[in-house]
Amino acid sequence: MAHPDETRRAVRAAFVFDQLGLEIAAVKHDVPVATARRWKSEAKRAGDDWDKARGAQMIAGGGIEDVVRQTLAVVVQQVQATVESIQAAEDMDPATKVQLLASLADAYNKLMAVSKRLMPETDKLAVAMDVIQRLGEYVAKRKPALAGEFVELLEPFGDEIARAYG
Repeated sequence: MAHPDETRRAVRAAFVFDQLGLEIAAVKHDVPVATARRWKSEAKRAGDDWDKARGAQMIAGGGIEDVVRQTLAVVVQQVQATVESIQAAEDMDPATKVQLLASLADAYNKLMAVSKRLMPETDKLAVAMDVIQRLGEYVAKRKPALAGEFVELLEPFGDEIARAYG
């Protein structure tokens, strides 16, 4: 049984935006799981990687970013406490202090480099999806009469964004 493009987009949206498993997204929209898997594979071959889009949506929604920010806050506090402890250690020779501080600085710099890769500011697809989501919320608040038409245009446009940045 052939399904309309609208159904395929709905399954994709449930998987990407609602963060449902592919099987649940398929069942929700009365589509066989095998069909949803085929759609996902075909989309990936066409340049629309649903998994990348899903990850970008999670990042844009704050998921990973919140974890990274919390982790960085804890690490920064621990680095400050460790530096203070090293400086206050009167029984530690200066060479050991320098070695410990250099090692701490190296670990901190590596963590900062990794965190930059996980932040959405460095991920074009996440930023693009965040902008689209914010525009949708803006339209819903400011021009609710246009919301239906906007969503109708937005779903296929999301596919274009995924192809362009994914």
